[in-house]
Amino acid sequence: MSTNPSAAWEAFCQQLAEAGKLVLDDKVPKDPLVQTEGYRYLSRLTKLALEQYVEAVDPDFPFFYQLSHETGKIGADNPDNHYLNTSIKGDCDYRITGKLGTMPYFSIVANAMRYHIDGSAHATGSLMMNEIEWGPNGEVEIIASCNPQPKNWLRLEPDASVIIIRQSYMDRSTERPGEFKIERINGPERPEPLATKTFCEGLSRAGQFVQGVSKTFFDWACLFQQHPNQFPDIDQSMFQKAGGAADIYYAHAYWKIAEDEAWIIEVTPPECDYWNFQLDNFWMESFDYRFRDVTLNKHSAKLDEDGVLRIVCCKDNPGEANWMDTSGHPEGTALIRWVGATEHPLPTTRIVKLNEL
Repeated sequence: MSTNPSAAWEAFCQQLAEAGKLVLDDKVPKDPLVQTEGYRYLSRLTKLALEQYVEAVDPDFPFFYQLSHETGKIGADNPDNHYLNTSIKGDCDYRITGKLGTMPYFSIVANAMRYHIDGSAHATGSLMMNEIEWGPNGEVEIIASCNPQPKNWLRLEPDASVIIIRQSYMDRSTERPGEFKIERINGPERPEPLATKTFCEGLSRAGQFVQGVSKTFFDWACLFQQHPNQFPDIDQSMFQKAGGAADIYYAHAYWKIAEDEAWIIEVTPPECDYWNFQLDNFWMESFDYRFRDVTLNKHSAKLDEDGVLRIVCCKDNPGEANWMDTSGHPEGTALIRWVGATEHPLPTTRIVKLNEL
């Protein structure tokens, strides 16, 4: 690895160029929209990678940032989630303080992030909302360390590198996320000036991140493609390896429909803390939930009298409950999450003509 900033920059640009070849792979739909989104996806991953590996790289002075949000998306990002990430060093101790908001779901997970190496993330420890002692007004202090603590202990391992907080909305219009900060315990008083070696290593890891993440979720989409318009039963360990939360069951699908067709999804949601459905593009980015009806959850969905959830996915609103907007796409991916459930039903699906609705 070069320690010359000029050479490191050139190598970083070459990594991005290499990642761009994925968009032209034979398995990618030959749709100009999908291919254009592919290059935008790589640009978004680059933005996120630079934040994580260049800006938020000092584990002595960590801060929370969003590695997934409205204009930066990874691996079927949850439109209901407010994600917070922070970079840490597993053999150090950290104090996380803050106050819970009004969102009904909270989890905090420590990961050894290997996206830049092999596209994986190994969870070293986690705390769910009901495992945490909260103050009377939602105040909290959590200690993240390798050494056990008497309460609110987030277990680290020496190679832990990232802590992720997930908070989930039921109703984005009325609920608010909590606010949290992190500090290293017994760390130095102030940061050192930027080291050339640190910067060069960060650029290299950022390039590897873009390559690793894009390849991982490209492979997932291609796997789902083998069972079009279905929710296949997939070993959850694959999703956990990529950093999925242990209390979430992920049911992914690949859909492909004509303009005069609708994809009908039916399932009886199990008893659980939270569930959601979302439509995503080929690159496993959620469609733009700021402006389109592309996601619903336990709060927003309308169930039939017998408790069955019926979702209608198609180009234009046919006047049906639980319509999901395919956002100008003839194909893409989709996901249902069951959170805190003991049963994990897979939906039944069918393709119908719009005039048959």
